[in-house]
Amino acid sequence: MVGNLAFLVWAASMFMGFVQSFTYAEIAGLFPNKSGGASVYGAAAWVRYSKFIAPLSVWCNWFAWSPVLSLGCTIAAAYILNAVAPIPAANSPEVMAWIAAHGASITGGQQAQVNAAIAALTPALRNWTLFSHTLGPVGFSLNATFFIGAIIMLVTFAIQHRGILGTANVQKYIGLLVIIPMAIVGVVPLLNGSVHASSYTPLVPLASYGAPQLGTWTLSNWTMVLGAMFIAAWSTYGFETAVCYTSEFRNPSTDTFKAIFYSGLLCLALFILVPFTFQGALGLVGMLDPKIADGSGVAAAMANMVGGGPIIRSIMVMLMILALILSIMTAMAGSSRTLYQGSVDGWLPRYLTFVNSHGAPTRAMWTDLVANLLLLAVASTDATSFFFVLAVSNVGYIIFNFLNLNAGWIHRMDSGSTKRPYRAPNWLLGLGGLFAFVNAMFLGAGAKTWNPDALWAGFSFAALIIPVFCFRHFIQDKGKFPAQMLEDLHVGGAGDTTTKRAGFLPYLALAGGVGVVLLSNWFFHL
Repeated sequence: MVGNLAFLVWAASMFMGFVQSFTYAEIAGLFPNKSGGASVYGAAAWVRYSKFIAPLSVWCNWFAWSPVLSLGCTIAAAYILNAVAPIPAANSPEVMAWIAAHGASITGGQQAQVNAAIAALTPALRNWTLFSHTLGPVGFSLNATFFIGAIIMLVTFAIQHRGILGTANVQKYIGLLVIIPMAIVGVVPLLNGSVHASSYTPLVPLASYGAPQLGTWTLSNWTMVLGAMFIAAWSTYGFETAVCYTSEFRNPSTDTFKAIFYSGLLCLALFILVPFTFQGALGLVGMLDPKIADGSGVAAAMANMVGGGPIIRSIMVMLMILALILSIMTAMAGSSRTLYQGSVDGWLPRYLTFVNSHGAPTRAMWTDLVANLLLLAVASTDATSFFFVLAVSNVGYIIFNFLNLNAGWIHRMDSGSTKRPYRAPNWLLGLGGLFAFVNAMFLGAGAKTWNPDALWAGFSFAALIIPVFCFRHFIQDKGKFPAQMLEDLHVGGAGDTTTKRAGFLPYLALAGGVGVVLLSNWFFHL
């Protein structure tokens, strides 16, 4: 999308995510007994001002992170398919042999013969589909990718069923297997001469999406940059999920800040270093290769960057699959706990409150699983459907991000005297609040660059929380919040649920956020 600017987009997005994490760390420390992540802590700030804005934060956070399961399983399944049923390369011996045997009957020149050979030699598994259908702007397919992804998802569910301790032990070793090689990929090319300064210049965006021609700083090019910042946020901000497990930490009051701070430092290093060396080694044309764009050639490229052969390439493929499984496990653990805590606090239906003997919220996990099996059928259809799911989920993530960054200063105003295990510096809290509106601009301008319907589909899905919350609050709970949630609003005993020291400012922030989204959506265009 942005060509030579790619490494700067990753660095800028990661820096913003790291700054924002300090706000999340502070508000998480106010609720050491809660799981579910930053959205749950932010909802406690907004509920004083509106019953309907608070559950929106929880809902948007869930539908932002839950699709990691389906999207991750789609990519992991594609890697597995590439290993067991590879599509032959255009210059492979198999293709040349087929052309020699059958090429004379193919009209249209050499390229037509190559295409016919690839089609004939592609394993039937790659084209097999049990059922497919069109569903609005996307497709729906029960193909090989879907079934392989479903198996991966079920294995992940089985691991999660043991509770967070068992999950953490598995993730610890998978994490080391992934992080150490990623660090090697980030450092070795700098030492072996693979990185070239020409890969970063000139610092201008592409003239058009996916084409190697350099553009200028026109309005459409700026829109593409904002679209890149929009989608990068889905990855770079994501380490804030470390605070999803606050109530399950040994010492929540101190471990919450440690979890998010050190996760942030690790991500800050890798999200800057690896994209920098990756771009430096591949160059613009290399990065725009279709196999890099669809992910299938990333492992091979990384192996070449460190001077590895076929064995190293196979190891890198396995590590990519492990990395995806790690993100799937994290997403299932975090998003299911968001559903669970949202139910405990009275935002979501009561059945999600159940936990098993290991403390795992299994009903929330089943809900996650069923929802993502449906999304998996969409994401595994084609690239258009995949990016539609990704873009819509990121609409939810930016909405959650906006509400929670503003929740930081609302908590500070409403419960400023309450003791906090960690208190963010005022300037960092203020900068996080400013970034909330910057992210709103990314949302308005950038979502449509990935799919013209993504922004409005995301808003529509976000609005579904209104009937869900009304069912829980007005029908199941008869208009009263659970006693535990009301107790938490005191934030350790300071103030009461009716105290609104921030006055009209939260409403002004909401109006400003909506205005920024609509204005940027109108002004920026491709």
